[in-house]
Amino acid sequence: MGQRTSKSTGVCQQQAHPPVHSCASEEGPPRYSSRHSDPATTRQNKDSIHLGVPPPAVVIDASNVDDRYLSERRNSSQECRRSSIYSTMDLVPQLDLYANSLCGGQSRSRPSLEVLRKAIDDEATSGNPTEVCSLPGVSGSEQAEGAQTEKAPVRFGWMNGVMMRCMLNIWGVILFLRLSWITSQAGILLTWLIIAMSAVVTTVTALSVSAIATNGKVVSGGAYFMISRTLGPEMGGPIGVVFSFANALACALNTVGFAETVCDLLKEFGIVMVDDINDVRIVGVVTVTMLLLISLAGMEWEAKAQIVFFLVLMVSFCNYFVGTVIPPSPDKQAMGIFSYNREIFMSNLLPDWRGDEGSFFKVFAIFFPSAIGILSGANISGDLKDPATAIPKGTLMAIFWTTVSYLAISATMGSCVMRDASGILNDTLTRHDTLGCVGLGSVGCSLGWNFTHCIQSSSCRFGLSNSKKVLGQVSGFYYLITAGVFAASLSSALGFLVSAPKVFQCLCRDNIYPYIGFFAKGYGKNDEPLRAYVLCYVIAVAFILIAELDAIATLISNFFLCSYALINFSCFHASITNSPGWRPSFQYYSKWTALFGAVISVVLMFLLKWWAALTTFCIIFFLLGFVTYNKPKVNWGTSVQAGTYNMALSYSVSLSGVEDHVKNFRPQCLVLTGPPNQRPALVDFVGSFTKNISLMICGHILMDQEGQTIPQHTTDFLVKWLNKRKVRSFYAPFASDCLRSGARHLLQASGLGKLRPNTLVLGFKTNWRECSPESLDDYIKTIYDTFDSNYCLCLLRMMDGLDISEQFDCKVNQAFEPDEPAEHKDHCSPDRSSGDCENITNEQIKTGFQNDQGKKTIDVYWVADDGGLTLLVPYLLSRRKRWRRSKVRVFIIGDQHNMEEARNETISLLKRFRLDIHDVIVMTDSEKPPHAKNLRRFEEDMALFRLQDEEDSGVPELRQRCPWNISDKKLEAFRLKSERKVRLNELIRRNSQQAALILVSLPVPQSDCPSALYMAWLDTLTCNLHCPAVLIRGNQQNVLTFYCQ
Repeated sequence: MGQRTSKSTGVCQQQAHPPVHSCASEEGPPRYSSRHSDPATTRQNKDSIHLGVPPPAVVIDASNVDDRYLSERRNSSQECRRSSIYSTMDLVPQLDLYANSLCGGQSRSRPSLEVLRKAIDDEATSGNPTEVCSLPGVSGSEQAEGAQTEKAPVRFGWMNGVMMRCMLNIWGVILFLRLSWITSQAGILLTWLIIAMSAVVTTVTALSVSAIATNGKVVSGGAYFMISRTLGPEMGGPIGVVFSFANALACALNTVGFAETVCDLLKEFGIVMVDDINDVRIVGVVTVTMLLLISLAGMEWEAKAQIVFFLVLMVSFCNYFVGTVIPPSPDKQAMGIFSYNREIFMSNLLPDWRGDEGSFFKVFAIFFPSAIGILSGANISGDLKDPATAIPKGTLMAIFWTTVSYLAISATMGSCVMRDASGILNDTLTRHDTLGCVGLGSVGCSLGWNFTHCIQSSSCRFGLSNSKKVLGQVSGFYYLITAGVFAASLSSALGFLVSAPKVFQCLCRDNIYPYIGFFAKGYGKNDEPLRAYVLCYVIAVAFILIAELDAIATLISNFFLCSYALINFSCFHASITNSPGWRPSFQYYSKWTALFGAVISVVLMFLLKWWAALTTFCIIFFLLGFVTYNKPKVNWGTSVQAGTYNMALSYSVSLSGVEDHVKNFRPQCLVLTGPPNQRPALVDFVGSFTKNISLMICGHILMDQEGQTIPQHTTDFLVKWLNKRKVRSFYAPFASDCLRSGARHLLQASGLGKLRPNTLVLGFKTNWRECSPESLDDYIKTIYDTFDSNYCLCLLRMMDGLDISEQFDCKVNQAFEPDEPAEHKDHCSPDRSSGDCENITNEQIKTGFQNDQGKKTIDVYWVADDGGLTLLVPYLLSRRKRWRRSKVRVFIIGDQHNMEEARNETISLLKRFRLDIHDVIVMTDSEKPPHAKNLRRFEEDMALFRLQDEEDSGVPELRQRCPWNISDKKLEAFRLKSERKVRLNELIRRNSQQAALILVSLPVPQSDCPSALYMAWLDTLTCNLHCPAVLIRGNQQNVLTFYCQ
């Protein structure tokens, strides 16, 4: 048992701060930086170190800081560091102090409270509160020259960076190659419903994306970054993997669409390389290779290519709509293409399901991948000038215009083109004879064409249901539509080929999964993920070899719907937690619409392909379990943390209104461990019976601290040590002038509501003979105060001692010296504090409580009824895996005459308590006098604290000054009790030779018992035992019951 001092000046050598330099002059406050400065600032640097200036807390890549802001800051002399009117050390509010880093990795931090308290302002030399602050070691001219010569990375606005990119990805191969077939299958009405459903899902998701994107600075990573920073790495990691893979599949999807168009065009000219399937594969692989080369050239070339594709698409759309109003030629009419016609519109209004894929949700599954491009702008958020403005504006505008275009094209096709046509000019009607026109062919007959034969024989090659080239056939110039197909498919493929590596690079940099860090490296001014580009290329090529457009589309739908569900849930969860940090500047969202978007996305997953949905969720749960098991060391301030806080607060408040009940009693322990890493056995013992059961607080009383608190880095280190040891405990340091005062205040102030300590756990003071009498009295008075406050008490004694600090060069608290005699104290330097040993004791030293105890026994000497705590603790221990095979034995006091009766009564009581007790043993010889040598050893221990009779009578005030001393009168008055303690120790040593743990009822001292005498009793009860011994005492209130209510 011991406490360590942690002086504010004691800092571990291995955790020493780097030199902190300032760029202050006589006219301004220092600017804190981790860089090396020129010799002229050496003296000021030393002053900063002396004042305890903290180092920068977090440093991230400078590219995350707005370039325009950095440019302004380089050239500004008035905004560099402006002093407050209160002090030259105090700074006015500036963006620098809230940003993670400045240019070149240089970070700024405001002076700490300690600096402000201790700093001496040189007001006389502070003539102007504002001064230019240049980079350390670099002149102003050099900075300006470097700013001009260094080329800034490419940044995009909302139109070319988000809206255009999203529109190009939404206008993919589905629009040109599948929309006509979807319209023929579902009819105009259901096609509009499919488009509207997709628009609802994407719009709600876009609103959620906009809210998340405007709740702080968003860097590259797209959906992964948003989900992981909102829901944490557990959900962000799996979705990052799935979303990156889905983008790679989308690249393959659009490339296959392009390859099909090229192969069809080659067929028209009679060119076939191998066969239909292999031709698609060859063209697809060549195409995706060319797109990879464009991507590797950089974002500038990729952006220029996207602009060209957008212009081509605009021309092709104009060409199509012009073609719908041009009177059709006989060749077009033979293909079922007419100008706007009411009869054609009415015939195409309702669905006509055909084939195996003729159902609403199968058609929806094929169409939905056309709407997956809404995150294309968010995926490159690191390359946007202002993501918070560009993402909401560009994404919502893209959804609106693309939805309008899909609705318009499906309606115009349904108004101009029949479902079936033969393409044969001889199928014209010379007379208005409709006798041979039946069914769907009657529409053509009214227009002068009879397609009944090809409809009945299912041999029609043209029309909405049979041709993929309807848009080109309707348009004014066919090959402009072909160019539009090329532009749509290539732009979408290029966009997804860029998005997937960007997302995957962000995932790799977070080190959530092993073995993928290789792909995190970026190159060039835009930090291009070249390695991730190659990986995405390999995945895309693998799926291009499938060469089946519809098969790939079905796979992608589930992956993107899963991503949308989690994005919407992220927005919903962040909203309901009411975290003060959730302050999105985009206000046009609702938590309920976000929840609706999450639910509808999951429902659609199962309606599309239930087996694919189950497979997707299995992948997500597997990746989730992996991340949860590994517990990555990241802290992103997620909504999960905010939700956990809300639940903990709500439950704590509700629990405060519930009265305590004996059935729910738990030993909630305040453990005076000092630095927990110095007394691992004490931590492990209490953690063995409190983990996942009750409260545990490791109390650290700091003495002689001169009003200073323990350094924050030391507190963080000790908390991490507890977490690494898998001990569920809080750490509570408290500065006090003595142990007694600190323990009393901790008992009163620790905890919250019903989550308050009811048991104090101390280590045994092994050095009580060598320590100062004041230290001994302080320790015993702490025990007395615990009883007076009606708390339970436990004392743990290890035969080798609890404190492992003597193995290291550390200074100990004056209230608790090491367990060895005083002559061995010179091993510790008096100038070092407990913080100095942090790194030295960082390793997890194994204690006996971490070993499997096998079939050893837990011996409980229940010699005094304390309410049942003496029995409850060994029961809780026996539920642990390491103690499960240990048998609990209970020893009671009795006499020879009624031994069996006492044993049976105790067994009956223990059975009613439902405690698994192996055996009950009655000690009938406890009244015998102890052996002379043991009694003599006890008296020798008392000799150091004895008062002679003449001293007792001659100096009565001595007892008031030294209450720990024992007079002959007191010793004689307590002789019988002392002899019983010695005798009980003899029985323990005789009966518990094979025990793994011994628990003994702790005697409650009378108020007039001298502290040295009581300490001698505790020492006598537990001396010469070969295993850990626990002196335990409840507060005389029931903690066990055999009633149900």
